[in-house]
Amino acid sequence: MGMTLVEKMLARASGKASVKPGDIVLPEPELVILHDGYVETAYKQLHDIGYRRVTHPERVVFVTDHQVVYTTPASILRGRANRRIAGEWRIGHFHDAGQGGHGHLFPMESGLVRPGMFLFAYDMHCTNFGAIGAFAMRAGPNVVSVLATGTTWTVVPHTLRVTLEGEPPPGVHPRDVGFWLAHRLTSGELGVEFDYRVVEFGGSYCDRLPLSGRVALCNTLTEIGVLNIVFPPMLPLGSARDPTWLESDDDARFEHTLVLDVSHLAPQVALPGAPDQAVPVDDTVGVAIDQAYLGSCGSGMYEDFQAAADVLAGHHVASGVRFIVVPGTVETAGRMARDGLTQRFLDAGAILLPPGCGPCAGGAGGPLASGEVSISTAATNGQGRMGAKDAHCYLGSPLTVAASAVAGRIADPRPGALRSPRR
Repeated sequence: MGMTLVEKMLARASGKASVKPGDIVLPEPELVILHDGYVETAYKQLHDIGYRRVTHPERVVFVTDHQVVYTTPASILRGRANRRIAGEWRIGHFHDAGQGGHGHLFPMESGLVRPGMFLFAYDMHCTNFGAIGAFAMRAGPNVVSVLATGTTWTVVPHTLRVTLEGEPPPGVHPRDVGFWLAHRLTSGELGVEFDYRVVEFGGSYCDRLPLSGRVALCNTLTEIGVLNIVFPPMLPLGSARDPTWLESDDDARFEHTLVLDVSHLAPQVALPGAPDQAVPVDDTVGVAIDQAYLGSCGSGMYEDFQAAADVLAGHHVASGVRFIVVPGTVETAGRMARDGLTQRFLDAGAILLPPGCGPCAGGAGGPLASGEVSISTAATNGQGRMGAKDAHCYLGSPLTVAASAVAGRIADPRPGALRSPRR
């Protein structure tokens, strides 16, 4: 019996010829990634039990994306501590503020994370790396064990194969597909288990997606409890296939296989509470907003901003609305500036923040006040995620967020639906 893509990566990382779902393995990661909000905690935990170094520091990655701009005394001290720890532990890849950007995006852009790699990460949205055919497991607090010993025990997961066919109408973005699929999974409509499963995507729709679209699908499903999301490695146009890349065998055993048609999908909006609380945009059109936010690890790539800028063309952000735009990476920010996208956002009345998580990280750089309403491309929208606990956080695609920023209320992004801006 053949193996799935993820089973192959876990087998290789564990030094085994093969593995199957339910096996317990000790995979050795090629990289271990921590963001700036957890470095000091990990250091203190290891220091308290006598560790003065970490295993394979050359494989450890510190990324600064949650607090790129220090806005509190605590954030100033945290940044200084992270720099000291990176030096003391001789960390191999330390990306300080302004050096890289969002830790779930720039490692793919720079080639630090590559197809076929297995890695551990502290943060759950490391599932983004499945967009290029890598497998990053969220270790959470157990990342301390990985730093100390080089690994942690892992149960080989089942894989759910999702084949997406068709071409959605104009105005429908891959994040809409992700919201729609997340809702259908958690509502039980599709009748399959997804908890601690890997979702492997395929099909004609997925075959046409650029990397930004793959990232959108990987990111949007993360919050519902899946272990990971992966695509087969993307082959650059005109290039030869890398023989080290992996893909599922023809006779691989998937726990379930779903074939879904996205041809008639409408833009989706996730209601406050969770990304899977998705409804067609028509159900929310007209809800007044105070803030719109474009960015995060789910929609922080160049193509996301390009698509949103096209919606903004000829319009201005509505009076009373704060439209916050956060490029995902330093490279994306530079490309936006060179291509004129930055100026288009500024001319429309948007506020640009430096590359990183932006308001998705607890409201950093743009918190919501009590009772305020936002629509954003954030990774999630739980209570208090972006400020006050009684704020109302809706999620949409880059197209829906841009259209809503112009309208001053949640708006349909499909061609011809956007009316004159409210000034």
